[in-house]
Formats: sequence, C-alpha cells, structure tokens
Amino acid sequence: MPASGNPHDPANPTTPIESRRTLRTMLLDARAALPDRIAHDAALAHHLAGLLNTLPVKRLAAYWPTQGEFDALTVLDHWLAADATRHALLPVVTDKVSPLQFRRWTPNCEMTPGAYNIPIPRSGETETPDALLIPCVGFDAQRYRIGYGGGFYDRTLAALHAAGHRPRTIGVAYEVSRVESIAPQSHDIAMDCIITECGAF
Repeated sequence: MPASGNPHDPANPTTPIESRRTLRTMLLDARAALPDRIAHDAALAHHLAGLLNTLPVKRLAAYWPTQGEFDALTVLDHWLAADATRHALLPVVTDKVSPLQFRRWTPNCEMTPGAYNIPIPRSGETETPDALLIPCVGFDAQRYRIGYGGGFYDRTLAALHAAGHRPRTIGVAYEVSRVESIAPQSHDIAMDCIITECGAF
C-alpha cells in the first residue's frame, strides 16, 4: 500500500518487473497531476538550499529536470554563487550499460542534446562528485528510490563505491511520490537522505 502521500493503490502483478512498471506509471501520473506546483516547488527549494548549506561539499552533481521532476538548477546556481571553489556537475550518459559520467556545469555554459534528448554541457571537465542530487520517481521510508528503470544511478553508485568513493546521495522528490515500500531488490542502494517539500529525512 502507498503511504498517505500517494492516493493510489499499486496493482499486484505477477512479477517484480511488472510490479515496478505499474508502480512507476502510477507515480508518474500522480506527479503530473500534483496541484499547486508553484508552492510545492518553493517549499522544496527552501529545504534543499538549507540542506546544501550544511554540507561540506565542493563537487555537487545534480540533474537536468525532465518529466515533471523538481528543477533544482536555480538552487544549484545560488549554491555556486556563494563559494567560488564549488563545482556543479550534470550527468552524461555514454551508453545504456555504463555508469554515468559527470561534466562540469555553470548557469551560462553551452548545452547540447545528450542521450534521451536531455541537455548536457557541450564541453567541460569530467569530475567525481562529493554528493549527488538524484531525482526519484518514488521513494519509501527506508530511503530506497525507484527511477525510470534504466539502472543508471544503481550502476553509477556501485562503480563509485567499488573505486573507493562514497559520495553523499540525496534523493529529490515530492511527497506525492512517497510509498510504503518500493520492494527493494539486491542492486538497489538506499539514499543517505530524501528531501521533499516537507523537509529532509
């Protein structure tokens, strides 16, 4: 059963893959129908800015918002402006089976369409992030997330951990995307925290 943030009941199909597809579709529909989006965005931006100001992070990876995701780039712009030694990064998909790379981004840098037609910096250094803002299609109380099903962040975090890097992971979502459990699988990695318009946990 979803938690109170989501008014729908997920179907109960026969396989985990079908179950996740059903849950993903349900959550995307709920996010698309979120009322008073401006107020939700303002509250989420406030909480995210407050959280970032408490973290000793110099290289922060974010994401280019798609499919109704929260747009964190304005928060990222202010975070950059507060300290000239900070670097912001955006993910670059090199192929469907490899970990993400992270390319340096600034508010004025030239962008070009990347994989799935998502904009990426046209050029710039590839860096290893200290922390990642990771968009969530859904999340649960144990801070597990569900994405779009491509496995990019699962592979990326596994590769970073294998290389000895343990960046802080911050899932970004709206409360409407909260469910009781996403039924995590063996490859799923819980976020260090989730931030929504109601705060961080």
